[in-house]
This record gives sequence, structure tokens and C-alpha cells, in this order.
Amino acid sequence: MNDVNSLVTYLVTPIGMVALIIALAEVAKNLGVDKKYIPLLDLVVGLVGSFFIYSDLTVVYRVLVGLALGLSACGLFSGVKNTYESVKEAR
Repeated sequence: MNDVNSLVTYLVTPIGMVALIIALAEVAKNLGVDKKYIPLLDLVVGLVGSFFIYSDLTVVYRVLVGLALGLSACGLFSGVKNTYESVKEAR
């Protein structure tokens, strides 16, 4: 059973966190936050989330995981947006 818990904690949870960070960034944009601050918001939410979710890791690992989550969310959103815009222009 420990393997299933590890799988959920270290594989499924980060996927959900990245989706949550993207959603929170969209909400912030709709509330009027300047677009240039969204990557910073992604990083902060990733860091805060990693400290709450990964309490069994050391502080250094939590910071690294939080940075990875925030940067992944920012990059994933940017990649999807750029792809959507290029497909939209091609029509």
C-alpha cells in the first residue's frame, strides 16, 4: 500500500497542483492582475503549495519542488496559449 501512496504523492499530486496553479493564474488575470506578474504568482503558489503538501521532505526539496511546480504551470500555460494562437492564425 505504501507504493500506491508514493505514486499518488509524487506523480498524481503534482499534476493536480500544476492544473490548480494555472487555474489560479487565470482567476488572477480575470480579477485584473497585470499579466507580467502572473509568472511570479505561479512561483509563489507553487512554493506555498509544496510546503503544505510535501511536509515529509526537507526544506530544500520543498523549495525545489515548489519552483518546479510553478515553472511547469507557467510553461505549460504559455505553450498551450502559443499553440492555440498559431492554430487560430492558420485558419
